[in-house]
Amino acid sequence: MKPEDQARQEIDRQLAACGWIVQDRASLNIHAGPGVAVREFRVVKPDGKPGAVDYLLYAGGKAIGVVEAKPGDYPLGGVEGQAKDYAYGLSPDVPHHRLLLPGRMG
Repeated sequence: MKPEDQARQEIDRQLAACGWIVQDRASLNIHAGPGVAVREFRVVKPDGKPGAVDYLLYAGGKAIGVVEAKPGDYPLGGVEGQAKDYAYGLSPDVPHHRLLLPGRMG
């Protein structure tokens, strides 16, 4: 298993332990519970290219943040920009509290 896949499994476990419902994009139901984390949510990066945020977090049916999965030993210096790009890339059609979503690297 790749280190990034291991990181995602650990993030899934931690999100679920905190009460988040973790879903794949294909089975998206943002109203499945008070907190829903959707894996591999598609966005458009500022350069116009497609991308996918590792997790898009919903609370009360509205997007509230993004999580970018990296292996535990990955240097986070360059990841902040990636998470920010994805946070900016959320379509205005997605229910949200604000369009610039806060990002987190895990």
